[in-house]
Amino acid sequence: MDLRTNFSDGAYDLDTLVGMARQRGVGAVILADHDLMVMEYGIPPFRNLLKKREERNSILMQGADTYLRAIEAARKRYSDMVIIPGSLNAPFYYWTGNPLTGDLTAHNHERRILTVGMERASDYEDLPVLHNSRCTRLAAHDLTIIIFFSAVGLSGLVMLFRAGMWRIAGIIALTLAALLIINTKPFRSSPYDAYHGDQGMGPYQLLIDHVSAKGGMTFWNYPETRSGVRRLGPIQISTRPYPKALLETTGYTGFAALYGDNVRVTEPGGVWDTVLKEYCRGLRGQPVWGIATADFHGEGESGEILGNFQTVFLVGEKSEKAVLEAMRLGRLYAVRGKYPELARLDEFSVSAMNNSVKVISGEEISMRGKPRVRIALSSENDLPGPVKVRLIRGGEVVRTVEGILPLVVEHEDKEIRIGEKTYYRMDMHGAGIVVSNPIFVNFSK
Repeated sequence: MDLRTNFSDGAYDLDTLVGMARQRGVGAVILADHDLMVMEYGIPPFRNLLKKREERNSILMQGADTYLRAIEAARKRYSDMVIIPGSLNAPFYYWTGNPLTGDLTAHNHERRILTVGMERASDYEDLPVLHNSRCTRLAAHDLTIIIFFSAVGLSGLVMLFRAGMWRIAGIIALTLAALLIINTKPFRSSPYDAYHGDQGMGPYQLLIDHVSAKGGMTFWNYPETRSGVRRLGPIQISTRPYPKALLETTGYTGFAALYGDNVRVTEPGGVWDTVLKEYCRGLRGQPVWGIATADFHGEGESGEILGNFQTVFLVGEKSEKAVLEAMRLGRLYAVRGKYPELARLDEFSVSAMNNSVKVISGEEISMRGKPRVRIALSSENDLPGPVKVRLIRGGEVVRTVEGILPLVVEHEDKEIRIGEKTYYRMDMHGAGIVVSNPIFVNFSK
């Protein structure tokens, strides 16, 4: 997941990327080219007219329809591969400082959300992100302002037919009205701008809700990134880690549980567990799943290669429909390693003591007795050194086992609370990392 092509800032074209994945035994690729790579700084009062704009390759720059047609053509050439479109989105950023004093800073420009599964060009063209001028959604919102400026312009037009100072006043009024109408920028998709400070989670929740309405899924990407503070030419970029975004937004599908940085939100009792416990208490309408995101641009970047970060889907068939369903329902796990030396989670299940019903990640079970948890790990290649496996219930570690792969852990949980809803998840550290998704358990009376 989270692969860039040369539609945006990736090093390879789509065919090369899909071919590399197939050669390494990867059966599905989920693309995430940038939706729009633009930064603007405007001078008041005409910020949308007197501005410096920098734009790089992106889906919307090259055309969403072109992007999707290229993916559809690749699906026909690689019929044995699952190829799913997605995009990487930075819905909002805001400016502080001044270009004249050298401290102009763009905040949160690298606060990213990954979208997956939107198949129509219009879904991308309507994305509510800054500088997307391909949408008429907000035109009605600005209608009153436009009507007022138009009335000023018509008054100026009338004055043009009079002599002397009236004509000069008419020219000024007509010119000013035209500039103000254009500066209103009615053809935009986001109600936010970059000049009024931090807008909280509003711009991000707007994107999440938009994608959900289009049938797609959203994932918070790199929530603990450490690479977002640096100088970029004449400006500064500042994106601080944003793990609290997982707590402050709703309706998203999941988040990057494994990627290039050191991830802490998955630690027992951390942010992820807080979100999952909110779901168990009925404070959230859906769980939040963990995935691995590659942030892949090219071989060797940051010492990584294609295949080091994989999301493994638990499916009954190899198809786009099955992969998307598994992603939506949490039937997947995340793994990090040094390809081809990757650990494999062969089983993570919860069952009643009589084994009459068994469930896996993303599923839910009700039971009266004590649950039995089973974890089985292995690897296709011999991984060096021991591993440590942790079984986590409701944010607390209930069992830790160390050993060499292959490894099986079976646990009978005796500490149950009747009438409570909780969950189990596991992780493995040592020879790479494995992070499972939760299994929910209702302890019925």
